[in-house]
Amino acid sequence: MADPIKRALTRRRFGEEIQINYYSNEVAAECSIVREMKVEQGTIADWHKLASFHYRGHLIVGPRKIFRLVRGEELCGVIVYCYPPPTCFGRRLVLSHMTMQELNQKLSIISRVVIHPKYRTIGLGAKLIMETLPLAGTPYVEMVAVMAKYNPFAEKAGMRRIAEQQPTEGVLRISELLSDFGFDLQLLGSNRYVFSKIEELNPAQIGKLKELFIKNKHPRFKKEFAVSRHQPFGKTSDYIACIKNADHVKMAKLVKLVGMLLQTKVYLFWQPQN
Repeated sequence: MADPIKRALTRRRFGEEIQINYYSNEVAAECSIVREMKVEQGTIADWHKLASFHYRGHLIVGPRKIFRLVRGEELCGVIVYCYPPPTCFGRRLVLSHMTMQELNQKLSIISRVVIHPKYRTIGLGAKLIMETLPLAGTPYVEMVAVMAKYNPFAEKAGMRRIAEQQPTEGVLRISELLSDFGFDLQLLGSNRYVFSKIEELNPAQIGKLKELFIKNKHPRFKKEFAVSRHQPFGKTSDYIACIKNADHVKMAKLVKLVGMLLQTKVYLFWQPQN
């Protein structure tokens, strides 16, 4: 019977000095670097250090818990847990109706997960989620993510994929108006592009856009105007007042959010196994 195939690592040094090591030809269960990583309590400062590597906005309102992934003294990743929004698609498929007070006590939402580009593709996103879910401080955790449609990192960490969500009618109506005003919906993720297009709108168009945002009070829009950390998703009255007084910079942020909300999202859920 033939010997099993092995991998050979040859090190050629000075002169005729050669060292050969043989290793089994089995796929490693995990990258060796992962074993050098540890998860520990983090701060909002850790998030700010890596925020530029995340595809969503950098503003975090009322974080509940933050954990970081480190390799020695090097910051490699951050996860941010926040208080849940009042409503969320997919939630009713796994939880019965709760008051806002009950939701805050029993449910957390994973708001951000970011890994430094230097350490991506080796499973650190799953590691960061898996090791912090039991530390979130609530019996349930939910997550809404666009990337989960393409990369099942949260499922690998033990979360259950519950549902997919297409854009809401309100967001679609706003996107239709933006198209009518000449916006390229594929470019709504660019701050520079969106602001330049807002600058081109006349007062009547700005008024019509604000009116549509007021009629379509998506929780994510309201969160942008939250004035209290105790109400991270804001009051409707505050939202309406802020929309009416919003300058071009704030309107550009809202329009950019439309681009994010147009993407298909996956709702994931976790609770401890009995």
